[in-house]
Amino acid sequence: MENNREQFGSRLGFILAAAGSAVGIGNLVGFPVNAAKNGGAAFLILYAVFVFMVCLPVMMAEIAAGRQSRKNPLGAYRHFVPQQKLWHIGGWLALITPYMIAVFYAVITIWILGYLGGIVSGDLDKLADSDHFGEFINGNNVFLYLAAVTGLVGLILVSGVREGIERGAKVMMPALFLMLLGLVVFILFQDNALAGVRYYLVPDISKITPEVVNSAMGQAFFSLSLGMGILITYGSYMDKANAIPSSARMVAITDTSVAFAAGLLILPAIFSFNPDVDTEELSSSSISLIFTFLPKIFLAMQVTVGYFGASLVAGIFFLLVFFAALTSLVSIIEVPVSGTMDELGYSRKKSLLVLGVTMLLFALACALSFGRVDFLTSFISYGGSTKSFFELVIDIFYETILPLNGFIICMLVAFRWQRIKFDRELEAGDSSFKGTWFERYVNFSLRTFVPLLLLLVFINTVMAKYFGTSLLALFA
Repeated sequence: MENNREQFGSRLGFILAAAGSAVGIGNLVGFPVNAAKNGGAAFLILYAVFVFMVCLPVMMAEIAAGRQSRKNPLGAYRHFVPQQKLWHIGGWLALITPYMIAVFYAVITIWILGYLGGIVSGDLDKLADSDHFGEFINGNNVFLYLAAVTGLVGLILVSGVREGIERGAKVMMPALFLMLLGLVVFILFQDNALAGVRYYLVPDISKITPEVVNSAMGQAFFSLSLGMGILITYGSYMDKANAIPSSARMVAITDTSVAFAAGLLILPAIFSFNPDVDTEELSSSSISLIFTFLPKIFLAMQVTVGYFGASLVAGIFFLLVFFAALTSLVSIIEVPVSGTMDELGYSRKKSLLVLGVTMLLFALACALSFGRVDFLTSFISYGGSTKSFFELVIDIFYETILPLNGFIICMLVAFRWQRIKFDRELEAGDSSFKGTWFERYVNFSLRTFVPLLLLLVFINTVMAKYFGTSLLALFA
């Protein structure tokens, strides 16, 4: 089976597919506002440091583990520690986590498609109404958009790695970059846009606190899709002739560049079309910003570019976000698909059918947990508040488990995989990497402070989410 495993057709295909998994809603909306709320340029610097000094070694470890084992995450753990089943828990977590993340991510993706459809229909003014989002998510149209997203994702994934995932990434990612750059240029030429640029790029050192450092670390880790099993799976499709170090660097640079450019789009837009905005009121929630705040900003553009022009800009933005969400969703679902094919011997079509049906049931439960079904709306209480089923899935599988998964893969690579074999895998396809300071740094970081940081992030998240306290509070 190992010899017949699908592979990406080119290094570029791998980079674009991996970048597509990393570039998502958090990059385009959550990152810019988190940066604005946490010191502007100072946050950007912290974020970049964490991406390249902490997250990049983890990324390389995941890709290397996937390529060496030629397996899905569970198969990779079994490959490295076949007899010690306790380690296999890490593999199961790396399969279950993306399965559940895909559930809530699919719901957000259908909302984005729904708003895109509303803009195309000429209803930007309706979307900008504060009450519209609540009405929309509880309306019947969401089921039509769910069917559309399911069809698109299924069409891409059923075509396989090279003809589906790689081909889709080669179309959507360049289109995403071009649309983003076009919107940035347009916004920067609007009145008062430079005020947003200054706010975004001029550092406010006084805002650098332990909480901000933790926020930058979390943003960097989540932004690169670490801990989801995606890079292990994509690594298993990577040709031995392709260099892991340079490919990983390109993915990190691409992801960071998109996040940075998104800041140059959103913050100047807010300052240009809502000059009196109170930045403290900006929500760090990507969902709140996309569906309740930004439509108002786009509608305000009609004063200068007319209603059609405002709708056109809004349409391009939501198409941009939809492409980002779709590429991420495809990557996330590919992990359990790969696992089902490897572990159960199912064909790709049968794996997609089985997983698709069960995911749809969970996605429907999430979609109905906003007031339609009381049981799902008030599903559980913890951390001092009542949570819906949708919120529970996000809190457990996105906020909590990811740093734990990152910690486990670091421990696996650093302490269960012989260093010489790990180095040999990183050097395959890039002989110049051997003996470099960065090779030594990757080994050192994975064996020392990187797993420690991820473990602390995990513990802090558990304390904050479920017990209403934090590690920082213990030392205050």
